[in-house]
Amino acid sequence: MHMRTEPATPLSLSKTKSPQILTEPLAPRDLVSIHDLAPAEILELFNLTAMLKQRPADFRGVLSGKQMVMFFEKPSLRTRLTFEAGMDSLGGSTFFVDQTASRLNARESLYDIAHNLERWIDLIVLRTFSHAEVEEMATYASVPVINALSELEHPCQALADFFTLQEHFGDLKKLHFAYVGDGNNMAHSLLLAGASVGAKVSIATPEGYTLNPVIVTMAKAIAEETKATLRIMTDPRKAVAGADAVYTDAWASMGHEQEAEDRAAIFAPYQVNASLMQLAKPHARFMHCLPAHRGQEVTDQVIDSLNSVVFDQAENRLHIQKAILVWLLGSGVGRFPVRSAHA
Repeated sequence: MHMRTEPATPLSLSKTKSPQILTEPLAPRDLVSIHDLAPAEILELFNLTAMLKQRPADFRGVLSGKQMVMFFEKPSLRTRLTFEAGMDSLGGSTFFVDQTASRLNARESLYDIAHNLERWIDLIVLRTFSHAEVEEMATYASVPVINALSELEHPCQALADFFTLQEHFGDLKKLHFAYVGDGNNMAHSLLLAGASVGAKVSIATPEGYTLNPVIVTMAKAIAEETKATLRIMTDPRKAVAGADAVYTDAWASMGHEQEAEDRAAIFAPYQVNASLMQLAKPHARFMHCLPAHRGQEVTDQVIDSLNSVVFDQAENRLHIQKAILVWLLGSGVGRFPVRSAHA
């Protein structure tokens, strides 16, 4: 994981509505994990996201001349389009490299790729099977690297999700957030994000499909700082009881499709249906990172209900990723950031 740095000063807008970009490099230098953001930085990022969402015209051109490259080993709808649309709306350019037919490091080493890219491009976005590849690229490249999904984490999605919850509930420290299903990359990033914002987080997974213990240890350390409450269990009904938000994800994530039939029986008790939602608070929001497998991890009745915010989440992917791009590239215009230390 990457070293944390001191929280950056939030961006501000002048009376002329021209965004004032800080002159010093912002932290964190990369976004490989939620852990790369200190708790205070996540709240600052949410403030910036709200500004970008409410006043997008004020930020047009702030990344003019900046170039982003995206290497995707996995299919994508929301992640790809929101990054591309976001970068375009900020005045920058995007290059997409489809790696679904071959792995990123199949032709040459990540070390060589990184040192090529840093000579041409201002920022690298990776969607990979291996989290180690994202960490290696961040270690080797002297330009910012963003994790657009790996098998360990999906930080951009989790940030968009908790920003969505802030929009709906306000103070996240008063929030009870419940996740039921696979202990996958989404569960990892949500646990870290929930701990960072000081929420009460309940996660229920089947035995044998539990969370990565390293992630749990990291989240507990963050929770000690933020006073968050973390509960890890196997009982979905206990996790959802009294929750303000109920979240689920596919039972078989990308790369595990061959296990779908076996998982269907194991995960059946974790389906988010009307019966499970009744255990949450009456105002409880239903959440899903999409794509959803209707009739499996969630029923139509729940995902299409008035309490479902799945499309709010999808919309906010655009706004949070614009904020991340401005956060990483909006200072030090005309020069690359200094290489940061990586643990």
